[in-house]
Amino acid sequence: MGTADVEAVWRIESARIVAALTRFTGDFGLAEDAAQEAVAEALVSWPLAPPANPAGWLMATARRRAIDAIRRRTALQDRYALLAADSAVGSAADEQIDPDKIDDDVLALMFVSCHPVLSPESRVALTLRVVGGLSSEEIARAFLVSVPTVQARITRGKKTIAEAGVPFELPPAAERREQLAAVLSVLYVIFTEGSTATSGDRLLRPDVAYEAIRLARTLAALQPDEPEVHGLLALCELTAARFPARTGPDGSPVLLEEQDRRRWDFSAIRRGLAALAKASTRGLGPYGLQAAIAATHAAAPSVEATDWDRIVVLYEALGRVAPSPVVELNRAVAVAMASGPAQALAIVDELIASDRLPGSHLIPTVRGELLARLGRRAEARAELELAARLCANQRERSVLLRKAATLS
Repeated sequence: MGTADVEAVWRIESARIVAALTRFTGDFGLAEDAAQEAVAEALVSWPLAPPANPAGWLMATARRRAIDAIRRRTALQDRYALLAADSAVGSAADEQIDPDKIDDDVLALMFVSCHPVLSPESRVALTLRVVGGLSSEEIARAFLVSVPTVQARITRGKKTIAEAGVPFELPPAAERREQLAAVLSVLYVIFTEGSTATSGDRLLRPDVAYEAIRLARTLAALQPDEPEVHGLLALCELTAARFPARTGPDGSPVLLEEQDRRRWDFSAIRRGLAALAKASTRGLGPYGLQAAIAATHAAAPSVEATDWDRIVVLYEALGRVAPSPVVELNRAVAVAMASGPAQALAIVDELIASDRLPGSHLIPTVRGELLARLGRRAEARAELELAARLCANQRERSVLLRKAATLS
């Protein structure tokens, strides 16, 4: 077995291993450290002696590392004795880890990693590290930050959890739904970064987006009665379905109206629609409404044939349950397609007057498009050039500058 094999097993089993260790030790940070030490040992020993049960090997080795660490903590001798006894009777069970079993430990791990005491940055880093199994290097590449920055966020997050005394357990039912919003928001942030990178020279980061989808599927299996979990999964699947057509061979962006819809992933669309049906059982929430918008796009053979009136209504509903300037801006785009650019421009100008998206390239991007459709070419060019200056993603910037140049 080589490095790729170790990484593959770790990616699949990491959440269960860290979750089980956290339950046994009562120490989230210790559990994650012990699991990482087990992976480091696997990288050395597996090429020489591949284990018959890789997941069981990782669990047993990580447990031993945790016990070693606790042994060194003289104040915790009683806990060590308990764990040592548990290890003696539990090692056989470790060798029989069921790779298809999903239990409440993994769900508890998600809630701990996304706990409200953590900063948003630490939530994302911890979720990708301990639930997703990504290395610090992979997380750093995904979000275009340095490895030390990622490591600091993870360390700070584990310290915050320890200091706050966050228990490793599922929150009571009343609290769980409230905290579920934090879990969903973290997965949404991860997926959004993968579907349109905020900076760098790539429009898409599919590996990041697909990791978010994998985690959303896990969460949907663990929380099958929560409509918004299925709503987020539907949104991710339906959005990712367009990935194959969103960039050209050289990685340059392909706008929606220019995409070859035959290249869309219709299997992903079917999965998304199935998840949307589950999300619709008790009325659509914010993620479900966004998924319904994505489903409307998926059902249309072209931009012109899209049911833009329905999309406007859905954005209006989204604005009532989850108001934000980005929702209003997207509603303006839909209004422009349904009723013309003049009405849409009024919505955008209202956003500018209220200064609700300061410093964002999105408003001048949309305003430039609307002005161009109204024949106000000089103003449109100025707006698109401003958008290009504000845009941190090189691929998006090149599209904006190209559009501006056509208005000269």
